[in-house]
Amino acid sequence: MTGKPAADVDVAVVGGGPVGLALAILLLQSGASVRVLERRTVRSSHSRAIGIHPPGLAALEGTGVTEQLTREGVQIRHGEARSRERDLVSLRFSKTSTRYPYVLALPQERTEHVLEDRLRALDPRALRRGWTVSSLADDGAGVTLEGTSGGEPVRLRASWVVAADGARSALRTMLGAGARGRRLKDSYLMGDFPDTTGDGPVGVLYLEPAGIVESFPLPGGKRRWVVHTRTLHADADAKDLARLVRQRTGRDIDAAGHTMLSAFSVNTTLVRELVHGRTVLIGDAAHEVSPIGGQGMTLGWLDAAELAPLLAAGLRGEDISSELGQFTRRRRRAAQIASAQAQLNMALGRPLPAGVMQARNLVLASFFQSRRLGDAVARRFTMQ
Repeated sequence: MTGKPAADVDVAVVGGGPVGLALAILLLQSGASVRVLERRTVRSSHSRAIGIHPPGLAALEGTGVTEQLTREGVQIRHGEARSRERDLVSLRFSKTSTRYPYVLALPQERTEHVLEDRLRALDPRALRRGWTVSSLADDGAGVTLEGTSGGEPVRLRASWVVAADGARSALRTMLGAGARGRRLKDSYLMGDFPDTTGDGPVGVLYLEPAGIVESFPLPGGKRRWVVHTRTLHADADAKDLARLVRQRTGRDIDAAGHTMLSAFSVNTTLVRELVHGRTVLIGDAAHEVSPIGGQGMTLGWLDAAELAPLLAAGLRGEDISSELGQFTRRRRRAAQIASAQAQLNMALGRPLPAGVMQARNLVLASFFQSRRLGDAVARRFTMQ
């Protein structure tokens, strides 16, 4: 009589980005055996995410990295909206959270580095780079993954699999998970430059007729600039971005000193079912939201923080089917709220005729004269 094969590992996490790494750490700390299968052989240095909201910092407390991240990042406790050099709106984040009254700005590359170091400290063998998963088979007792690593065929069997492999998730495609998505009309050009603004740790939004310009502080005397563009500027260089910033805001930035440049369009995706047998989708694999507002990474960490104890209970032999159903409903709802907030952020930054923009900005300035309303908006902006 033959039974089903034993698992090589308790949980296989496909995707070694910030969400997959955080989940793996939480699972290892619960006593589970984990393998993180990452397609990239080296960590990407070309990342877009820089903002960590208060709920994200709270979700990461369980990993043991929050203190280090807060030491290294820039704590944005104050935000402003301007039109050229005229102040329109001021937002304070001091009332948004007792523990973390700020948005933390830190490049995703550095965040991943800190998480990876923590993972390796718990289990040096946990992260497997160069793995490309090409198939999965769920027999009800576990999931068998097959693929290649270094040109050689590889195979791994896990009791549970978590797909944290990003917005273009291969596992989501293999599962046939129904995803509703669309490409929005908005495009952006962004880059990191030496900070010559004098704005210090203040986040600034320039609401201009030709489209929004965003400006956020980074560690090491850098500043990120993000410009709304009518079409995707895929071939733009740092001088092009500097020119757009100067035209719209009057600010001069040092194009020669740039350290990152990226043009991107915006997609949204929401998966109908996050749980497929013994495979669970989280992060961008489950719900992609606009990066404007910086909610995506935090949203994924909240997925991981909620899922980790459920999988730990399942590995102890508990029936978690009902809890996983509730997990899907809660995380879909959170993604819908985040997506709506992101699309509102984008709407505020789209081009408008100068007269219409001026009238709209005056209305915003009048609205935000109420400190109570401003604090409510700040809480929403920081995902409270």
